[in-house]
Amino acid sequence: MTLRVWFRSRSSHASELQVDANFAITTLAQIRPPEIEKNLPVILFPAIDLKDGQCVRLKLGEMSEATVFNDDPAAQARSFQDKGFEYLHVVDLNGAFEGRPVNAGAVDAILAALTIPVQLGGGIRDLATIETWLDKGIARVILGTIAVRDPALVKDACRAFPGRIAVGIDAKGGQVAVEGWAETSRLTANELAGRFEDAGVSAIIYTDIERDGILKGLNLPATAELARATSIPVIASGGLASIDDVKDLIRPEYAMLEGAITGRALYDGRIDPTEALALLKRG
Repeated sequence: MTLRVWFRSRSSHASELQVDANFAITTLAQIRPPEIEKNLPVILFPAIDLKDGQCVRLKLGEMSEATVFNDDPAAQARSFQDKGFEYLHVVDLNGAFEGRPVNAGAVDAILAALTIPVQLGGGIRDLATIETWLDKGIARVILGTIAVRDPALVKDACRAFPGRIAVGIDAKGGQVAVEGWAETSRLTANELAGRFEDAGVSAIIYTDIERDGILKGLNLPATAELARATSIPVIASGGLASIDDVKDLIRPEYAMLEGAITGRALYDGRIDPTEALALLKRG
């Protein structure tokens, strides 16, 4: 059995990863002309945030403000795949606070249920944990706190696992937050992105914490500012509220963004998946 996973960026490279039953990885790189690459549709990532084994959404990153949407994360993941989504974004919320994987059982169940690629963040703080998740079939891991605390480790991971390391930049009041958003650093998003400009990071997931989970709309101006400051592909996160946000993603001034993550609006039925995906495909 072979599971094919493929993440591509708006840079000049696209990578296809093939994972067989023994989780042996073969990476095939294909260089595509910019005129083809820029026409790639924006990716809409449905989000599954895991807390205590359940699929939840938080308000403003507060664990005490969690709404449970599904007791069966694997079933929720299958539902997203069945609705036409081609990628899945997963966060281990407990892991982000504790600094280690906590919801591994739920993630394993999600992987067993899907054929689409999954990117995972939360509680991934060392090379051994990165390797474990990639060996299990995660297509791309997202490093957040460790990117602030130990940028050398991120660079080592990029060398060891090319094309499979993303950096999560979560900003609050313009400053980067860490430890599950419980602490704020002195770094700005642009400063943190600059640390990894030539490191081989495959993507940056930029989250505006002050919009996350409250349907306030994506902070596209700030996300685009970051995207213009780096050559690393940038994905917008936090606050996507309606089909209007999806329409904004294909406006010329935001054409450099690789995609966006949607959570509460999808669960609340504020966005119709078929309509949103068709809109992005048309561009």
